[in-house]
Amino acid sequence: MAKRKRLSFNSLDLEGKSHLAGQLDPSLQVSPPSRAAPIAQVAGDSSAQAAIAALTAELEDARSSGRLLLRLDLDQIDEEHISRDRLSADPQEMNDLISSIRDRGQQMPIEVTALGDGRFGLISGWRRLRALRHLFAETGDPAFGRVLALPRAPENMAASYRAMVEENEIRAGLSYYERARIAALAAEAGVYPDTRAAIAGLFAAASRAKRSKIGSFLGLWRVLDGRLRFASAISERLGLALARAIEDDPVFGSRLADRLRKANPGSPEEEIALLERALSSGSRLEKANPAIDSDEKPSKQRSPSRYNVESKTSVKPARQREEIRAGINLDTEGDLGEMTLTLSGSNVDKQLREQLIAWLRHKA
Repeated sequence: MAKRKRLSFNSLDLEGKSHLAGQLDPSLQVSPPSRAAPIAQVAGDSSAQAAIAALTAELEDARSSGRLLLRLDLDQIDEEHISRDRLSADPQEMNDLISSIRDRGQQMPIEVTALGDGRFGLISGWRRLRALRHLFAETGDPAFGRVLALPRAPENMAASYRAMVEENEIRAGLSYYERARIAALAAEAGVYPDTRAAIAGLFAAASRAKRSKIGSFLGLWRVLDGRLRFASAISERLGLALARAIEDDPVFGSRLADRLRKANPGSPEEEIALLERALSSGSRLEKANPAIDSDEKPSKQRSPSRYNVESKTSVKPARQREEIRAGINLDTEGDLGEMTLTLSGSNVDKQLREQLIAWLRHKA
C-alpha cells in the first residue's frame, strides 16, 4: 500500500501561489476572518462620531469660557488692542519678573481676546508679555517665544478696559494719574460717552471720594500730558495741589508745561522737585487742604504753602544752565513766580545785547 503524502501548512502558500494550493482539501483551507455585519459597523461609526462631536463641543466651551489655556506665538499678540493703563513698569520690578520667568517659566497666563485671522488682542498681562519678548530677543530660546494665554470674550470694549484696570489695581495699584489717563483715553476712544462715565465704569468698586480725586487728576492730565516724564510718581497730595492750581489759573498750567519741556528732568526726583518748587513759588494762600479724605497718611508737619507742599522758605531755587547755541549759555534761577535769567559765553557781546533789547522792546 502506497504511503500517503503528508502536507503541512508550513509548506503551503496560503495566498494561492503554491502549486499545491489547488490540491488542498477544502476542509483544510483557512478562511479570512468574518467581518461585522453592516448594521454593527454603522452603529460603531455613529458612536465614535458622537464622542468626537461631544469632545469638540466641550473643548470649544472651555475655550470660549476661559477654561482652556492657549500657547500662542508672541507675534500673534496685539498689545495695542486697547490703550494701556500703565505708563511704565518699575525697572526693578520688571527685572525681578524677567528673572522669575527665566528661572521658572511663565506661571500666570495673560488674557487675550480673539481678533480673527489667528490674531489676539491683549487685555491684561502687559508686563508678562514684555518680559517674554525681552527674554526671547536676548536668548533666542523657543521656550520664550510663546506665551500662555486665557482667551476671553468680553461683551464689549468697556468690559476689556475694565478687566485690564481691575487686574492692575489688584496686583500693584495704579497711580491717580494713570487712573485719570486711562479714563480719558477710554472716553476719547468712544468706549464711554464721556470721562465721568469712564471713571464710573472703570472704577465702579472705588469709593465716591476716590472717583472724585481721579476726576481732579483729569485736569492735570489734559495740561501736562506729554510733558511729564514720570507722571506715575506724582503722589495723590501733590497731584491734587497741582490740579487745583491749574483750575484756578490756566496760565500757571501752560507755564508749568513749558518749564517741564525746557528742564527735561532726568529722574522722578528731579521732576517732583520742579513741580513742588512751582507750587511753592505761587502767590496765593491755600483755602482748603486737598489731602482731606486722602488715602495717604497725613504728614506730621503741615506746610504753610497754599497747595500743601513744602514751604517756599524750605526750598532753595535751583540754578540751571542751558546752552542756547554755541557760545551762548542761559542760566535760570527761581521758578514760575519769579525768575532771574543770565546770559553768558564767548558769543555774548554788545551786538547781542542790543539785539536782545530791541526784541524785548518790540514785544512789549
